[in-house]
Amino acid sequence: MLNVGQPAPDFTLKTTAGATFRLQEQRGRAVVLYFYPKDDTPGCTAQACSFRDQYQDFQDLGAEVVGISSDSEASHQKFTEKHRLPFPLLADEGGRVRKLYEVPRALLGILPGRVTFVIDKNGVVQYIFNSMNRATDHVSEAKRVLQELQQA
Repeated sequence: MLNVGQPAPDFTLKTTAGATFRLQEQRGRAVVLYFYPKDDTPGCTAQACSFRDQYQDFQDLGAEVVGISSDSEASHQKFTEKHRLPFPLLADEGGRVRKLYEVPRALLGILPGRVTFVIDKNGVVQYIFNSMNRATDHVSEAKRVLQELQQA
């Protein structure tokens, strides 16, 4: 897997709004990049809604939140509208970016893994959190790391 201290690999994917998201264009602000298994499943919904509920905190910390799964743009659009998500979800159909970030599979290789990367304003990975079962902990962990980065 990618390690803390390494540059975050650049990529370009489509957002729920049909726009193009390129990680490189986010330089100057932190990015919380979270990979999740599937739209509208219980754990993924809890995680997305927790990011939604604390989204302003992330904005206040100078960070953008971005979710990635292999679901289609249409699936992401429905998920976004249903749960009023204020941040972009990116469609990584085929899992190219998941592979680029070396996100491991979970549950005996059956499911795509749940991993969150905190990337600083210079594009360097500062934190990696990997947990399938503690979906909402990804939110509190990412926020804690961003607060620490601000104090450093």
